[in-house]
Amino acid sequence: MSKKNNPVERLLHEKPYILLDGALATELERNGSNLDDPLWSARVLVEEPEQIHRVHADYFKIGADCAITSSYQASIDGFKSRGIETDEALELIQQTVHLAQQARQETGGKARHALIAGSIGPYGAYLSDGSEYVGHYGVDDARLEAFHRPRLEALIAAGADLLAFETIPSLQEAKVLFRLLEEFPEQSAWLAFSLRDATHISEGTTLVECLEALGEHPQLAAIGANCFPASIATAFITGLKQLTDVPIIVYPNSGEHYDPVSKTWSGETACTAFEDIAPEWYAAGARLIGGCCRTTPEQIERIQQNVTII
Repeated sequence: MSKKNNPVERLLHEKPYILLDGALATELERNGSNLDDPLWSARVLVEEPEQIHRVHADYFKIGADCAITSSYQASIDGFKSRGIETDEALELIQQTVHLAQQARQETGGKARHALIAGSIGPYGAYLSDGSEYVGHYGVDDARLEAFHRPRLEALIAAGADLLAFETIPSLQEAKVLFRLLEEFPEQSAWLAFSLRDATHISEGTTLVECLEALGEHPQLAAIGANCFPASIATAFITGLKQLTDVPIIVYPNSGEHYDPVSKTWSGETACTAFEDIAPEWYAAGARLIGGCCRTTPEQIERIQQNVTII
């Protein structure tokens, strides 16, 4: 795939950085949706799709350059556990793209060349046991391929501008995803790992090893991390920048601590610090910047205001 087919590269020719959206699921909760379900935000996709459209529109209205679809935890296996058959499950996954596209069109985002990134969450998110923050699934490549392939096919068929491989905890899963992506040579994806610390992904593999394995992949649109503490973002970006010229993506959490077993948040948010240190991320080399869990449209807007000062 040439760079002309990489939507990240194209948009970065127009502006110094790409402003991502913020939390979807926790924003849905803030708006009154119930996500107490193994399907997480995919439950709202089934029962209240208009709420997902509303959140996407809120982010586009404040100037987000990219919406990430609500398909993070949407899978054929997950929907089947709720009695939803394969054909309907695929339609629901495609609907995540259509909802974001509609919001983009209605808010003027398309005129700004805003992107729709089709979210592919890790296998551990389907397990719903917190293993997306550990990565030790105990399954082989064939199982991961069978799980992920229909998700990729559905999101691409629906017209996602690129894919977002996000919260990926293991190099094994990342390699499987890019091997599947090669079946769609005109499509690109960003790769956002979950982190153990500023130099290791969740399973313990070093960033150096990850870049050696995937850093030169022609379909890699951007590389970085999401769903991690904002306090280590600058150190992470600084180290990663020394290893690659691929655009760096970061979208950390608000600052609270998440317990994947109890599925609860604790501690205080770091919203003020989050928006204040975002310019550091740009200065360190990040070119796709946004927020993950517990971040809001208001906060993303303030990040945009602060980073624009540079």
